[in-house]
Amino acid sequence: MVLAVTGYMLSDNVKILKSEVSKTAYQGVLIAIAAIIIGTCVASLYVTGEISLAGIMKVQKENIGLWVLDCIPFIFGFWGQYSSSIIAYQAGAMIFDQTQELRNKTDDLERQTNYVNTHDPVTDLPNRTLFYDRVERAIFAAVNKDLLLSVLLIEIENFKDVYDTLGRNSSDLILKQISTRLQGVSPERDSVAKIDGNIFGILLTNFKHFSETERLAQNIQMALEQPFLVERLHFSVHPNVGIVHFPEHGEDVDTLVQRAGVALDLAQTSHKGYALYDVSLDKHSPKRLTLMSELRRAIERNELELFYQAKVLIETGKLYGAEALLRWRHPVHGLISPDEFIPMAERTRMITQLTPWVLKQAFKDAADWHQQGIALKLSVNLSAKDLHDPELPDLITGIAAATGIKPEWIMLEITEGSVMRDPEHALAIIKRLHARGYQFSIDDFGTGYSSLAYLKKMPLTELKIDKSFVSDIVSSENDAVIVKATINLAHNLGLQVTAEGVESKEIMDRLREYGCDIAQGYYLNKPLAIKEFDEWMRISHY
Repeated sequence: MVLAVTGYMLSDNVKILKSEVSKTAYQGVLIAIAAIIIGTCVASLYVTGEISLAGIMKVQKENIGLWVLDCIPFIFGFWGQYSSSIIAYQAGAMIFDQTQELRNKTDDLERQTNYVNTHDPVTDLPNRTLFYDRVERAIFAAVNKDLLLSVLLIEIENFKDVYDTLGRNSSDLILKQISTRLQGVSPERDSVAKIDGNIFGILLTNFKHFSETERLAQNIQMALEQPFLVERLHFSVHPNVGIVHFPEHGEDVDTLVQRAGVALDLAQTSHKGYALYDVSLDKHSPKRLTLMSELRRAIERNELELFYQAKVLIETGKLYGAEALLRWRHPVHGLISPDEFIPMAERTRMITQLTPWVLKQAFKDAADWHQQGIALKLSVNLSAKDLHDPELPDLITGIAAATGIKPEWIMLEITEGSVMRDPEHALAIIKRLHARGYQFSIDDFGTGYSSLAYLKKMPLTELKIDKSFVSDIVSSENDAVIVKATINLAHNLGLQVTAEGVESKEIMDRLREYGCDIAQGYYLNKPLAIKEFDEWMRISHY
């Protein structure tokens, strides 16, 4: 078919060019005929003395030179036709060749443009556009053939540090090495894509059970945690992996990738370094988006409330203090824990309104208790954003003066994660408050990325062991060893220890054996509103 079309195009071009070249040949024939006529007339005039028909006939019969001249138009005609055919064919072939070459170059340019538009220029991996297209095709196949499908996003958490240290060119070399390792560890080499600057994606289709995705996540971490060699320097990267399954976590590519991004956020706080999407932890669910807008009006409507949970001295059984816990009494959703709205408040800067409200209410309640002769040490939580607010010490000082509390009545609780986001800045805020008489407790110890160097620098009074370790010390030997070692570490640093999550007498007794100082948990009391807590203190034997 292609040869037939090519032959037709060439034949058509030859006809057009031949007609153009033939015009010149015809002009040559006309010139030759004119030359014969003129030559014959001159010869007739020369021989007979006049130009006449008889003279023309006479010289045509007798003059051999005119015979030769008479043949020239025919030679011109035949040669012109032959030459025009050859020239036209050659010209047509040349034009066709050049046109075909131009078309080939155009096709190559289109393919190159398409490749550039669908592949990452640094790693040569498929980019977001091509990855989305492949996921869409895989979803269609999964629906029709009842196949399993998962999407994994891999983020290099410390890539910014690597980029700031090495610069662009060397960082690109690391990205190339990362892409090669991901292609090596992935079941299908073509399933790896580069979604963003430091985020890669893997489409997983040929597998039999969803548990294989977690094994792949573990293999990815093992592959990427091996040092990279760039310019004779060894660098390590810290990968996080977010996992989603089709159709459980989404039925279209946009939802799957968006929720894989949520899983990435969860992986950052997971000790495993990878996480499966969990709708209950999705900060971007429709309910959470609605709560985000309603939170702005919650303070004005008096929907916020502080609950209190007791802290008891284990050795004496006496009430030591209480922790203030924020709750949101939503008119539709009921009582909402701070885990659901504090992160939203930090992202939307609502925390700048929540923190003063909590401090004012907690300090007021502490002042009321001390006026009644109840000498409680009140623990108040500070968020990560609070620890990076240079105005926080002055805010607390002003509220303390307004409510009439003394700094020694207050224990400010901070988490490891909130300090380690910007250790130097957080430490400066902590020291300013400590200089004014406030004591600090490190909360949820053991669940974050601790730095004993900074722990040693901070002016701490208390260390709180997270309930995830405490609740299983009776049944888990590993948790028991961790809790006991943490208590010894804290005491060696001169800190008192509070154990959270005390839910039974057995746990209480075991903590007493380990030398723990303070207990907090449902075994003593659940968090209670101010009036209920006052009643609990009145009837409790603690």
